[in-house]
Amino acid sequence: MVLLLTAGLAACTQQGGQDTGAEDDWKIGIMTGTVSQGEEEYVAAQEIVKKYGEERVIHKTYPDNFMKEQETTITQIVSMAADPKVKAIVVCQAVPGTAAAIEKVRETRDDILFIAGVPHEDPLMIAEKADLCLETDNLKRGETIIELAHRMGAKKFLHYSFPRHMSYELLSKRRDIFRATCEKLGIEFIDVTAPDPMGDAGIPGAQQFILEDVPRQVAQHGKDIALFSTNCAMQEPLIRKALDEGAIYPEQCCPSPYHAYPGALGIEIPPDKAGDVSFILEEIKKKVEEKGNSGRMATWKAPANMAMVRAGAEYAILYAKGEVEGVDIDKVIEVLKNEAGEVQVSFYEGTDNFLMFVGESIIF
Repeated sequence: MVLLLTAGLAACTQQGGQDTGAEDDWKIGIMTGTVSQGEEEYVAAQEIVKKYGEERVIHKTYPDNFMKEQETTITQIVSMAADPKVKAIVVCQAVPGTAAAIEKVRETRDDILFIAGVPHEDPLMIAEKADLCLETDNLKRGETIIELAHRMGAKKFLHYSFPRHMSYELLSKRRDIFRATCEKLGIEFIDVTAPDPMGDAGIPGAQQFILEDVPRQVAQHGKDIALFSTNCAMQEPLIRKALDEGAIYPEQCCPSPYHAYPGALGIEIPPDKAGDVSFILEEIKKKVEEKGNSGRMATWKAPANMAMVRAGAEYAILYAKGEVEGVDIDKVIEVLKNEAGEVQVSFYEGTDNFLMFVGESIIF
């Protein structure tokens, strides 16, 4: 799918590499996961490279096992900052090590704008280190996901996660909000500990657990159970089994039509349809209908993490070219809405640069 997406994006951006104006002395850096750990972010970054050219945009990836290889993450970010023409760096997802890398870069350069998308580290700490943070509003989603599941007929809500994710403040707080909202709406909350994809069994072990556990849970609790996982790698097996078992799937950890749905449903994206959100939404709807699970599968209309990479990069370029100074929140929101559509935005409590948003859902 990545090859198809990138090929299509290349076909649509033949202007890539052309001079963007008189400001010749700038570059930006983008760091994302690899295809296996952050496919959407990777594709969005490649899209930016195609659009502006490799002489303008440096794209690097952090290691798949980023928890154990934080030094590599730090090295990658520092290496981009070593280029004096690099004026801004976007990191999405901002995995552990990002804050340390920013701090290290600041020792020699205080002119680089850092934008952290989907921060994994303590919100107040990363907000202090980075110039701008972008994240889906995980606290608000603690309410909206349950409310959506309730509208879709859920009597129970199953939350798959593991201790590492529950050590993240936003994810832990969201789980508590999930539980409280379930109680308010008369939904039973079920908390299940799954294997950590960063653990000994890796991603395959975590995915196999989901494939085996969902049928057991549906057999025990019935089909009116909504399934949710905090981990990207678990989404594809979760979607597949939700469909097979006739369960409810309100949205992914990182809501997007492209996140896990194409792989789980066997949807091929032709080159001329790359980046065509309407096409993928219609294809998902068809597949869900074929499986007889209409009204019980959903996601956001716009891809959240791709929007963060795109919006972050576009703002970074405006900064690099001197068209904005520092963090102009009104401009950030404008750029974000250009990429993510009509979103509800708010700040993480105690910050003025940690911007969170909630997008519009679509039920298939």
